[in-house]
Amino acid sequence: MAQLNLNLTDEFERDLRTLMKARKIKQKSEAIRYAVSAAANAEKKRKDFDTLLGALASAAPNHHPRFETEDDLWGSR
Repeated sequence: MAQLNLNLTDEFERDLRTLMKARKIKQKSEAIRYAVSAAANAEKKRKDFDTLLGALASAAPNHHPRFETEDDLWGSR
């Protein structure tokens, strides 16, 4: 396993200790690995969502919508 040396700011150290306490992690290195993994997974989910939005935006427009405005949608019963 490769080694990474970091200089921690006071703010990073505080946040790291908060994470360690919340997740009951005893080692700083394990807490950093956990945080990086969680951030990477969140990024994957964000990209998946952005891809979905892009697909929806590129879909053919509906030229005959059932409701003209959002007010029409929520106002009719």
